Amino acid sequence: MTATVRRLNHAVLYVRDARTAAAFYEEAFGFEVLADYGEGAAVFMRAAGTENHHDLGLFSIGPEAPLPQAGRVGLYHLAWQVDTIGDLAEIRERLVRLGSIVGESDHGVTKSLYGKDPDGNEFEVMWMVPREQWGAMEREAITQRLDLEAELTKHS
Repeated sequence: MTATVRRLNHAVLYVRDARTAAAFYEEAFGFEVLADYGEGAAVFMRAAGTENHHDLGLFSIGPEAPLPQAGRVGLYHLAWQVDTIGDLAEIRERLVRLGSIVGESDHGVTKSLYGKDPDGNEFEVMWMVPREQWGAMEREAITQRLDLEAELTKHS
C-alpha cells in the first residue's frame, strides 16, 4: 500500500499584521481566534465545526514586508471548501462586502470564488458538486463563468 495525504489540515501564512489578517478571516469565513501570541506576533484560528486543532496560522512580519507578486515562485492560493452551494453564496456576499472578491469560476466538479486577504494572499472558496453528478467532468479541467444563481436553483 502506498501512503497518501487525505486533505489539507491547516495553512500558515506570513502577513504584515496577524491581528488585521485575523479580523479579515473572522469576518469573511467565521474563523475563531484560538491563540494570540506575542501581542499579535502570531495568531492561530479555527473554522467552525472543524476537527483540526487550527486551520490557519498567521505570523506577523511587519508593515514594510513586500506583498505577494503574481508570476513568482510560491503559493498561488489556498482552497477552502464549503458544504453547500448556499454556503458559497453566503460567503460570496461577505467577500463582496469586504471588497475581497477577484473572480468566480465554474470548474465543472467545483464552483469557485476567488479572493484576496488584506495582504494580497489569494484564496479560493469552493463547493464540490456531488460526485455522482461529475460524469465526464471527472477527467476534465475546465474554467467557465460561474452562474451562481443558476447553480443555487439547480442544487438547492
